[in-house]
Amino acid sequence: MNSGRNSRMVGFGSFAPDQAVDNLELCNRVDTSDEWIQTRTGIKSRRIASDHQPTSELALRAAQRAIESSGLKLGEIDLVIVATITPDMAFPSTACILQHKLGLGKVACFDIEAACSGFLYALDVADAMISSGRYRNALVVGAEKMSSIMDWQDRSTCVLFGDGAGAAVLSKDGEGPELLGFFCGADGSNPSLLCQPGGGSLNPATVDTVEERKHFLKMNGREIFKSAVRVMESASRELLGRHGLNVEDVSHVIPHQANVRIVESLSQRLEIPLMKFFCNLEKFGNTSAASIPLAFDEGLRKGHFKAGEIGLLVAFGAGLTWSSTLVRF
Repeated sequence: MNSGRNSRMVGFGSFAPDQAVDNLELCNRVDTSDEWIQTRTGIKSRRIASDHQPTSELALRAAQRAIESSGLKLGEIDLVIVATITPDMAFPSTACILQHKLGLGKVACFDIEAACSGFLYALDVADAMISSGRYRNALVVGAEKMSSIMDWQDRSTCVLFGDGAGAAVLSKDGEGPELLGFFCGADGSNPSLLCQPGGGSLNPATVDTVEERKHFLKMNGREIFKSAVRVMESASRELLGRHGLNVEDVSHVIPHQANVRIVESLSQRLEIPLMKFFCNLEKFGNTSAASIPLAFDEGLRKGHFKAGEIGLLVAFGAGLTWSSTLVRF
């Protein structure tokens, strides 16, 4: 292993459930309209997993595709990290469940919970663990079954989210997009802005918490919007500055796929043309930790990114958390 070389994403894969639910179908569930959803979010459809498809199954399909594209054997994977806020269960980790389903050896496995920033957080951790020399090839997965925590009576949130998974295999050997650097941050001063109040040690599951619908996602959309644009801009500028780069050096931005208005605002504040932003949120909605790898994989498969170009990946999520990653294609 060449310890002087940056980690590379030598394999990539993604998966979205077959069932597509468009805005018109949602109108039969809640008081909303296709026009209202599209003009405020840019979302036209989202994928919804079936009852027998837990997060680990979505992760499995994406992971299998990533490992296959890497050309590595299962026995060469020695680290598994899953980023998710919708694990199969509180414990054990979804990464451990995924390890067994893939047929991997008894390798290190754990989950990361950083909400929509989770995949980039996981890339940072995996890269550091590989750089330590103690691990060679890491499987990093962002996977969510957001439909399992949606309140289908709340039109302000249920129209936004979807299910899916994306995965990358990181290694110092092989070819693929090169990971140049990372920046992560968080502010836990106001967790109620975006949270799932019930089910933890603060509000254990009771008849009351169920009746009060505390086990569903809750969000202050207005405040999240303002915070998201601000922290994504600062995370982007901080990382570029650390590497002596300017916004003009960025060929592609792959943002967290949350809301088209957030993307448009970020484009304006960074002064990076909107045409440089790769988005597919109109097809998948907000898939939390899966959103960036879903978009990244689609861009790779379509040949959207050219060798030598610089890509900026940037996300925000509950916590609040934020993260940015620089890659060279």
